Amino acid sequence: MSDIKMPGMDGLQFLEQAMHRDPGVYVILMTGFYSLDSAVAAIKRGAYDYIPKPVDRLRLKKSLDELAESFNRRKRIRNLEHQLLTDLEFHGIVGRSPAMIEVFEMVRKVARHYTNILLVGATGTGKELIAKSIHKMSPVAQQRFAVCNCSAMVDTLLESQLFGHMRGAFTGATETRPGLFEYANGGAVFLDEVGETSLAMQAKLLRVIQNREIQRVGSPEVRRVDIRLIAATNRDLRAEVLAGRFREDLFYRLSTIQIRVPSLSERLDDIPLLIQYFLKKYNEAYSKQIQGLTRRAQAVLLQHGWPDNVRELENVISCACLISVNEFIDVDDLPENLQKPAAPTGRPGDTWRPLPLNEVRRQHIRRVLESCQGNRVRAAQLLGIGRTSLYRFLKRSEKQLADTTTR
Repeated sequence: MSDIKMPGMDGLQFLEQAMHRDPGVYVILMTGFYSLDSAVAAIKRGAYDYIPKPVDRLRLKKSLDELAESFNRRKRIRNLEHQLLTDLEFHGIVGRSPAMIEVFEMVRKVARHYTNILLVGATGTGKELIAKSIHKMSPVAQQRFAVCNCSAMVDTLLESQLFGHMRGAFTGATETRPGLFEYANGGAVFLDEVGETSLAMQAKLLRVIQNREIQRVGSPEVRRVDIRLIAATNRDLRAEVLAGRFREDLFYRLSTIQIRVPSLSERLDDIPLLIQYFLKKYNEAYSKQIQGLTRRAQAVLLQHGWPDNVRELENVISCACLISVNEFIDVDDLPENLQKPAAPTGRPGDTWRPLPLNEVRRQHIRRVLESCQGNRVRAAQLLGIGRTSLYRFLKRSEKQLADTTTR
């Protein structure tokens, strides 16, 4: 509680500095010069209450009782959130949005069957976590799970990593080593960013899938392996096939089952839950006791576009936990690019000009469709309209375009 008129610093300056040092603090201001305008100004700056003097003890007690009830309510909500987090964790993956529930259901269905799976989704969406959950729920969960990032190595190193090599097969091969396919024999191998492999490497992967056979680099001996391949890509492999950059036969072999992992922008409902999950994780890692985020920090995170998806959110929370000295993470603890207002998005060379509302709507729908790679069901969900409405609008737009062309 603070008076407004004080020597050295007035109450509003005290309020500002107190909120800056601890955004979770509650400040009640008192004044003998009460006015409605000054009360509204104080509340806007973050004051919990603004009380005229002499202080009415009943009013003060009511205000403090309401504050105590607010604390108790928040504590109950926090406990429920922790319980919800436990209930909604799926083999290390957190999600309650319809898009993620759909992924979890698909994983449960296909995990028990020993078949190849292709995971499709943008970078940072958690494809490797999905792959691990598939293996954990499979009949060979007790066997090894090997991971290979296909985009991180040139062909020669990738071949040695996957198939193994004999001593002296190439410069630096000082000893014979088995590859990941032999290492994980009986289990599963996860090929991340399989769309980055060359056509020559794709031919060798196809042989592994078709014949279950491998050859170490520098060895004529053919070895049998029994593995499950789980591949992932952030590319449109159908388009890569049409462009001649990916083998069609390998694509169909890998995509016996295809699971699309949604981007974070398609599962905004999961952001509060993910924040709690990462807070718990990094509180333990850094020996912190951070309770949560301030309201303004939460607002910043919910308004961000998250181009790098869940991986970006995890990095933000990890960094904020490391540098924060308060119980609640505030905007000042977030990366600099999040503290500044986002610049208006637009394509290079775009210039603003006044447009009819119908044209604005048409352009917006077109861009949402492009971001969803033409998936009309996903686009309708993001736009908040029914599929029928979207189909009707697209049909009307095509008709208008055809009429314009005819004229």
